[in-house]
Amino acid sequence: MAARSSALLAVLAVALAAVSFLLTGARADFDDQFEAIGDRDHIGYRDDGEDKGQEFSLELDQESGSGFKSKAKYLFGEFEVKMKLVDGNSAGTVTSFYLTSGESATHDEIDIEFMGNSSGDPYVMNTNVWASGDGKKEHQFYLWFDPSADFHTYKITWNPKNIIFEVDGVPVRTFKKYDGLPFPSSRPMTVHATLWDGSYWATQHGTVKIHWRHAPFVVPYKAYHANGCVHDKATNKTSCPAGSDAWMRRELGEEELKTVAWAERNCLSYNYCADGWRFPKGFPGECGRDL
Repeated sequence: MAARSSALLAVLAVALAAVSFLLTGARADFDDQFEAIGDRDHIGYRDDGEDKGQEFSLELDQESGSGFKSKAKYLFGEFEVKMKLVDGNSAGTVTSFYLTSGESATHDEIDIEFMGNSSGDPYVMNTNVWASGDGKKEHQFYLWFDPSADFHTYKITWNPKNIIFEVDGVPVRTFKKYDGLPFPSSRPMTVHATLWDGSYWATQHGTVKIHWRHAPFVVPYKAYHANGCVHDKATNKTSCPAGSDAWMRRELGEEELKTVAWAERNCLSYNYCADGWRFPKGFPGECGRDL
């Protein structure tokens, strides 16, 4: 009996050591790529091995939200991640994946944000583009699936011609560059992921607040991929990876534009180009242009 117990303890010790090694590896990989935002203790690390890859989770409670941002700055690229959103009553929470050049009055930003829901109501996916401090370009969607039931892939492609938003490989929006109109093309950006309390605006225009009795709220991220032109602040030069032409010149073809039209017909819940109350002096210049 003693020998059997010793053997079980030895197996357990090996298993715990393996778990510790994987967690340490995941933490080290995180530190290589990202900087923490908010409380570091609200970020979790997990490594499921080579087949499934690493997973980072963000937590929100009454003490703090959390997030991470890339150490690298990019001037154009393609960026994607898999997320599984908070299930149940997530009202007031905001889960995001976005790029930003900073917080100045002339900053650039490309957003994917998920505004939490009351139980039984659908999530809203908000997409937005800021250029030289000019924002208010939201398209909001009710997705065709429950984003809290499983992981789904969200992707931003940003090049000098356009910005493409995709969900599970399906293009749902393209924001094109037009001569004389603002477009993010000169300010390098970092990639961010955050989970925070947006009670003042997130759910039903801020009328439904976060319910802390459901905390902590946790969102796992995995399969993060960034393939972009990295900007070196010291030299003020940008270097692009091999094969970057594939996304640097990408524009949606006829079939992909059909999926955008499908998403607009079936999933679009808000379009800034249709909000006359918001723009009483006339819509932004890109509104009404052909894709």
